[in-house]
Amino acid sequence: MNSPLRIALIGAGNMGLQHLHHLRNVDQAQLCAVADPGPQAGALAAQWGVAWFTDHRQMLERARPDAVIVANPNNLHVATALDCVEAGVPVLVEKPVGVELDEVRVLVEASRRHGVPVLVGHHRRHNPLIVRAHRLINEGALGRLVNVTALWQLQKPDSYFETAWRREPGAGFLLTNLIHDLDLLRHLCGEVMQVQAFTRNDVRGFTNEDNAAVLLQFANGALGSLTGSDAVAAPWSWELDSGENPVYPRQDGQPCYMLAGTRGALSIPQLKRWHYAEAGAGWHAPLLQREEAVPAGEALTLQLEHFVRVARGQEAPLIDAADAGRTLALIDAIRQAAESGRTCQPESIA
Repeated sequence: MNSPLRIALIGAGNMGLQHLHHLRNVDQAQLCAVADPGPQAGALAAQWGVAWFTDHRQMLERARPDAVIVANPNNLHVATALDCVEAGVPVLVEKPVGVELDEVRVLVEASRRHGVPVLVGHHRRHNPLIVRAHRLINEGALGRLVNVTALWQLQKPDSYFETAWRREPGAGFLLTNLIHDLDLLRHLCGEVMQVQAFTRNDVRGFTNEDNAAVLLQFANGALGSLTGSDAVAAPWSWELDSGENPVYPRQDGQPCYMLAGTRGALSIPQLKRWHYAEAGAGWHAPLLQREEAVPAGEALTLQLEHFVRVARGQEAPLIDAADAGRTLALIDAIRQAAESGRTCQPESIA
């Protein structure tokens, strides 16, 4: 039996703490060190009985972890992950994988050159209901996918914006929130070939967006829309509907993604599947409905279990740096489309 994988944490903020909370549930892994310059990180390391370093490079050299979780600020993700890769240490880097496409390309190349895996923390892909939805679509339960509707509509409290950076360009919900939804749409429906988009900021008047409408054309021919706002009193979003994170009150029965194909339709997160008793029966016939069963499991715990297997060379990353970079490229294309009023294509990553 393998001894537990020795994992170090770089970044002891909110997301780092979430990883540690779920790490307790993973028997195959144990924390070996914490690297973060903040004094709270020292207390955290003492609580876990592990070494504390203010510099992650020093930690890599002295603690010699088997694997690393990178959960520091977004603009440090790539540089920190590169240090881990060049030290030969497999890394789980939080999303977004980076802030600039060129730096992500450097990480992709380094991971391939050194043969060191990078797993990116788009943890919703590990959620059992998304795993089931992905399988249904791939097995052809919906037939040819034709139409996709995604919603991210909720209201952030005024207190959320008391932190200054949350009112500035680049901190709007496109990058901080919709990146999750766009990643799931890519995962479930395939690559996006081109986008059109509109954004507004006149509800709150901050420099970042508070309202967005996006049209998506997928490579398989499906067309989709994603409508989002963080300034509306509405119940339609993954956070409020899926029950994945208990800090959000769950709005039972409300969908956030609706996928429709030639043989059937699927609402998520309910996993309600709609179809006719006879294929092609049409609108005069009643639609049949069934709710798919979903196994238990927490996405962040399942992601960590997957990371252990990735670090040990037993599995390839579910989402590597190149894959996550394509989601970032999609965000960039949406921004360009909104600013220019033109249809835009996501840039190639690798």
